[in-house]
Amino acid sequence: MVPEKVGNILLDYEFYPGEDLYSDGPVEDEMLEVAKNFREEEYNQVIARRKSWPLLYHFSHIRQNIVNWYPLGGKVLEIGAGCGAITGALADQAREVVCVDLSRKRSLINAWRNRDRENIRIHVGNFQDIEKTLEADYDYITLIGVFEYSEGYIGTREPYVEMLRRIAGHLAPGGKILIAIENRLGLKYWSGCTEDHVGKFFEGLEGYPSTQGVKTFSRKELEEIFQKAGAFESTFYYPYPDYKFPMTIYSDFYLPRKGELKQNVNNFDRVKLQLFDEAKVYDSIVENDLFPQFSNSYFVVLKKEED
Repeated sequence: MVPEKVGNILLDYEFYPGEDLYSDGPVEDEMLEVAKNFREEEYNQVIARRKSWPLLYHFSHIRQNIVNWYPLGGKVLEIGAGCGAITGALADQAREVVCVDLSRKRSLINAWRNRDRENIRIHVGNFQDIEKTLEADYDYITLIGVFEYSEGYIGTREPYVEMLRRIAGHLAPGGKILIAIENRLGLKYWSGCTEDHVGKFFEGLEGYPSTQGVKTFSRKELEEIFQKAGAFESTFYYPYPDYKFPMTIYSDFYLPRKGELKQNVNNFDRVKLQLFDEAKVYDSIVENDLFPQFSNSYFVVLKKEED
């Protein structure tokens, strides 16, 4: 397919297989209609009127909180850009944003919602194919809600390790990898939320006994992957209530205090059990210095130790 232009956005289809291999179905047509006919400042009104989980998830400005606090700059590679939930927030800070996504429909949604921005390019196709053509000069590479799907991106025996090794080869000197991912031991899963990706109770807590193709990790497991992938220095942050709709970003230098963790509404799109009072359990966890182990999500900054 020849490249396509939407406003100022160029979509490159050199590696597009000709059909979308991943789709949420007809709701993506509605999202494309919203992206074409409404501006960013109108999204919250559309979400309120239509009461649609996909619209909330993909168009809420709260999604951008996961990156808009972080001092980005330079050139950014966004892997798995999807419908552009955070692309605009990246573009507001960076000199240039290069997006990669498998889906043409989702890339079109991204392009329409960001059509007035002049510093975004979108490559449509499988990352494994596109990756070979990417430069090695990115100041930041983001994996926001993407790292858990590495098995689908990288067809090797150790896909999560190999994913980091490959993308690290595209960093400029001093560059950083930014990862946002659920903690499979997050408190919300103990309290009665289903696993985010497969919708099963306790699936992640039990080590994914019936799941293939997607997997999240505890902090210890992530640190082991980082060490195996290379000499990475990692800094952990703790988005609360989670990385999808973060209202606060905690760190090891500023952890939550007793009484702070009261916004425990999760799983907007699925049934949730109420096995205990999360706020009270969080207080116990905070008092015992265990919050980093039970945070629902992580935001991790990786850089090579030599940098």
